[in-house]
Amino acid sequence: MRPIGIGLAIALIAAVLAPASSFAASAPSIPKESLDKGKKDAPGLVTSGGFDCQVANARFIGDSADPKTKQKQSFYELACTGNEGLIVAKTAAATTAYTCLETAEGPDGKPTNLACQLPENKDPKAGLAGYVSKGGAPTCTIDKARALGHSDTNTFFEVACHDGSGYIVKTSAPPRLDKEVEANPCVMYDPGGNVNCKLTDRAAQLAVADKLAAGTPTPCTVKDRRYVGISQSHEVLWEVSCQQGKGYVLVQATTGALDKAVDCVNSDLCQLTDAREAKTEQAGLYSKLAKKAGFDCDVKSYEPFPASAGLDVVEMTCNNRPDGAVGVFTATGGFVYDCAHSELEGYRCSMSKPDAAIASLTADLKKLNKTTCTVSSSRAVGVTSDRKGYIEVECSDGLPGFMIEYNAPLKDALTPINVLPCSLASGIAGGCKLPQNVKKS
Repeated sequence: MRPIGIGLAIALIAAVLAPASSFAASAPSIPKESLDKGKKDAPGLVTSGGFDCQVANARFIGDSADPKTKQKQSFYELACTGNEGLIVAKTAAATTAYTCLETAEGPDGKPTNLACQLPENKDPKAGLAGYVSKGGAPTCTIDKARALGHSDTNTFFEVACHDGSGYIVKTSAPPRLDKEVEANPCVMYDPGGNVNCKLTDRAAQLAVADKLAAGTPTPCTVKDRRYVGISQSHEVLWEVSCQQGKGYVLVQATTGALDKAVDCVNSDLCQLTDAREAKTEQAGLYSKLAKKAGFDCDVKSYEPFPASAGLDVVEMTCNNRPDGAVGVFTATGGFVYDCAHSELEGYRCSMSKPDAAIASLTADLKKLNKTTCTVSSSRAVGVTSDRKGYIEVECSDGLPGFMIEYNAPLKDALTPINVLPCSLASGIAGGCKLPQNVKKS
């Protein structure tokens, strides 16, 4: 890439256009003959140059001759529907083009003789919207834009978005929407590097992480943040450390929204948070949340389940009791399902023995006045569309077992409401299927 190449090229072109004043950007009007000639020649220019331009308007700017080669050059401005406006230079050998953003200013920052003047090109950055969206930033409303330069095959722009984010946009040269486009976050680029962002500062670029952190499963007052990278599916990864002691890797979807927050205790990408210290602190937090939800567990170990944004779902084992459980926690509270019931909510325990929690099913039977059955094994049958859940149980005395019915509201406490002997449960998902129950039935 040649960051200053475009400025030099425009300066040289402007120098040979005479008189310069007749083409100044401040001209009050465009002569009719200039518009007529521009519109007449525009289709041929688009074809010969291979430009992605549905011509909405055009003007002829003027002719010049190279002082050394005496080769004639003709200059035009094209306004393209839904695309960047172009300044076109045509010689007998070639037709080339620069975007209106590239020709707007010279190396000194002042308007050039080739600044676009057609009313359709009044806002040069408007034509970049389609490229920014295609490149992976569809939610960016462009506030400011500037041209960075181009190579033989690519053109580079910087855009600043209304939400404070910014991108380096890489297109073909000249830009075509039917070719590959990349829009990479400004935070990827070293402020002192050859390619860097000037329309947004580093603090604004990193502030995106703070906004995403508002969606973490537990409250996070951001202490520090950093850009991690881009995933193969073009999601942007950020890391934040929290005043509360936790840390997260935040996965930002291509829509700009938070896709998920991965606790640093479960990620190798974190650098701002001590994972071992965080894991100890997190175990203490889960102990408090579980106790608040009515399950007294001094958390020994835990493993996360996949969960949607705003939920923190973990399987827990306890120092103070043999049965494990699954906690479904939010920023304000949550629920705990022991491992005998958790499958009704879609979570199967793997860190503790299934039989360790089975006493809770015996307790459910007693609540329903079935006092003679001590549950020896169980099977989660499922949940109906109206949120009625069913668990089949076998009894240790060898007598026929039961089908226990629960109210199972989504992500809420389970309540036993009815019990049927297996002999009367054939209409519930095919009836009882545990070996002892099948034999007795």
